[in-house]
Amino acid sequence: MNQRPNALSEHPEPGQSALQRKFEVCIFGTSTPAGRRFDMALIAVILMSVIVVILDSIPELDETFGAGFWYAEIFFTGLFTLEYATRIWCTHNRSGYLLSFWGIIDALAIVPTYLALIYPDAGPLIVIRLLRVARVFRVFRLVALFAELNEILGVLRNASRSIFVFLIMVMLVVVVFACIIYVIEGPAHGFTSIPLSIYWAVVTITTVGYGDLVPQTGAGRFVAGFGMLVGYSIIAVPTAIITRKLWEHIGEQRSSPPLLPWSCPSCAKEGHSLEASHCQYCGAELDVPSDVREQAQQYER
Repeated sequence: MNQRPNALSEHPEPGQSALQRKFEVCIFGTSTPAGRRFDMALIAVILMSVIVVILDSIPELDETFGAGFWYAEIFFTGLFTLEYATRIWCTHNRSGYLLSFWGIIDALAIVPTYLALIYPDAGPLIVIRLLRVARVFRVFRLVALFAELNEILGVLRNASRSIFVFLIMVMLVVVVFACIIYVIEGPAHGFTSIPLSIYWAVVTITTVGYGDLVPQTGAGRFVAGFGMLVGYSIIAVPTAIITRKLWEHIGEQRSSPPLLPWSCPSCAKEGHSLEASHCQYCGAELDVPSDVREQAQQYER
């Protein structure tokens, strides 16, 4: 009986070994069992390292467990360095990965600790590694929550023009209320300038109400109350815009063709069609294993 050839070793890039190909599929692919295990393990390590950084910022815990936190920091940095070096070693487009957004994030995740070892005063820069948490959202596409987050981000992009126009209108309303309250109250009641009155208008319309600036006259209080009612009305407008765009986006997603569960080795972005051979964002070759593409097609059926 003829057996289907192993897609991982069948299509390596020039100069790429079968072992490098397997690592690339494991790291950059999210549909294979090995890729899922790698992603979930990476999530756990990222979260634990961030927890260590957060706990180390508490003075009481730092005095007691400071040495342990530092050793844990070195351990996690070693793991991240190994992962970063493995990504560079296995990908066939090293320059593309190093210059990509996620490649820079990976570098920022390990550089601060090495700076702290060389220059002790650079220790606070370790908090930069908190940016690594952003990678959780990339690999969390295995969870339904990521799909919802992706839809919301797409909705915000589609509704950006409407939201921008709405913000301009809000700014005009704020300036009008600020000018009115400045004329009514004046410097005698703390409203010494229009910019300060704009601050009061923002605090009032957003119904925050710090209480540092309070109208003293009856007319001023009437304007403040009316501004609060306007603020409550304003809150409903962007909610309606985003909700409408969200439903439109969900309808388009349901009617659109399925996507390929594969990250671009160059820019690490996803969202490619099942038939795509090149990245729609940077143009790099995806070089998707045939078994990954077949699994996605079978899942869609």
